[in-house]
Amino acid sequence: MEAAISKQNIPVYTTLSDVFGSLEASLPHAKRWDSLAEEFVKRFGKQTEYIVRAPGRVNLIGEHIDYALFGVLPAAIERDILIACGSRSAPDANLHAPGSVVAENLHPKYTRQLFAPVLRDPEEIGEAKAHGERWHLDINTKELRWESYVKAGYYGVLNHHFSDGEDSPSSVNLLVTGSVPAGSGLSSSAAMVVASTLAFLAVNGKLEGVVDNHGILNKGELVQLAMKNEKRVGVNSGGMDQAASIMSDPSSALYISFYPSLSASAVPLPSGAVFVCANSLVVANKASSAKRGYNLRVVETLVAARILANSLGLDIGLKEKVTLREVVGKFAGEKYGEDMGPDDLEKVLATLEQKLDILKPNNRPNEADQFGVTMEEMVEMSGLSENIFHEVYLSWVDIEATHFQLHNRARHVFSEARRVLEFRRACLDAATRSGASDGNSDSNDIFKNLGQLMNDSQRSCAMDFECSCPELDTLTGLATRSGAYGSRLTGAGWGGCTVSLVSEGKVKDFIQKMKESYPPYKDLEGDALDEVIFATKPGRGACVVKLEI
Repeated sequence: MEAAISKQNIPVYTTLSDVFGSLEASLPHAKRWDSLAEEFVKRFGKQTEYIVRAPGRVNLIGEHIDYALFGVLPAAIERDILIACGSRSAPDANLHAPGSVVAENLHPKYTRQLFAPVLRDPEEIGEAKAHGERWHLDINTKELRWESYVKAGYYGVLNHHFSDGEDSPSSVNLLVTGSVPAGSGLSSSAAMVVASTLAFLAVNGKLEGVVDNHGILNKGELVQLAMKNEKRVGVNSGGMDQAASIMSDPSSALYISFYPSLSASAVPLPSGAVFVCANSLVVANKASSAKRGYNLRVVETLVAARILANSLGLDIGLKEKVTLREVVGKFAGEKYGEDMGPDDLEKVLATLEQKLDILKPNNRPNEADQFGVTMEEMVEMSGLSENIFHEVYLSWVDIEATHFQLHNRARHVFSEARRVLEFRRACLDAATRSGASDGNSDSNDIFKNLGQLMNDSQRSCAMDFECSCPELDTLTGLATRSGAYGSRLTGAGWGGCTVSLVSEGKVKDFIQKMKESYPPYKDLEGDALDEVIFATKPGRGACVVKLEI
């Protein structure tokens, strides 16, 4: 099953019923899709050829461990990014270049954008310039702009399917709308990049029939391309968000593994389990805060992996950016390209958690920041020269820090990876016991188990990984006091949303209690409240709807 999901083609549908599984299920969405198609005609004077959909996601458990190559457990949500798109046969007067784009957004704060890619001459391209890429688009990573995500998606399509420079991409009209709140931790940015990547693939005829010698991308390949694309806006994403948006199944959560290669398998959730997303209303902006947050954590976990590997006597290449998952494999004698399996992985993780003291500084045991090391100490602990260290760990990313919390970051990664495996196993065990006679008692036990894992995850995110914030801490505490079995931040953190496990019959009461107890919610009613706190079911992954013109 794992291989089957990643090898599947991106679905290209012709009706909304195909997208949502039935005519009845599609009816609540029809007005929004119809309005988008009608607005496209008003703005561009012709009908849209495709509408592309990419959902946001909620990560049930497994935060900040995907880029260490450990498995995670997200699910696609019903909220999404939609892009209506079509080719433009006669480019605007000021956009004569091949592949020019007119991008508009239904949200009034996002202004109309016009841009075109530049095809470089082969002699202009060297290893030092964009790794030999023929096409270039200006993306301002210093200032977060909505069209940067559109450009990021386009970049990958250009350099994957038009790299020889012989064929020219189509000029494109785009109209974007989204129901995933930006900066909420529900992965609006990944959904935007996935949707724009699919839009440019669709308009250029790269999803159906006979395409160029690169062939049609399957779901796994699209995940890899979307990951690379999102890095162009300045975020070193680990792949969970893209995989969840692309490969999710409407009936279950998705266990996504990244080692030895990306794979995914469905994990059925216990009957009666509902996950409620609550927005802290603190905007979590991965790109703008990456130097002190997301990107810094990537570097800290990578350096921790090298130091731990050295202490265990493992063979690491001089310029190898070994991950913590790869260290686990080397320590366990795992053969290259093989996966030891979840049971053995759990045991090895528990063993290695006891060997992390090597990541603490030796000369400041009594200081408040005793687990933080300076840049100079970190370089020395790595066993690398300053120049090699900079090349391997700092030359490709911008970070800001005076001390690096290697021990705490590694402790979070290992313990969180174990919690994911325990969560997965509990869900699978519950599915096999679903026919048991004492259903209510059994459900209560499994909910308590899963809730405790979520609570433990939140504590680790807050204390060891420091990716929570006061508002998220408040929300998760209120959630457990309002009847949730467990609650944790979801997404990169530093703001955004929490996810709470609630019994199906108590969702309405839970949301009302949260409204009354979280101050920013108290004056919200109706749609305004639904925007910030809502229950969600696992949704379908990204797709394309081809419209009859």
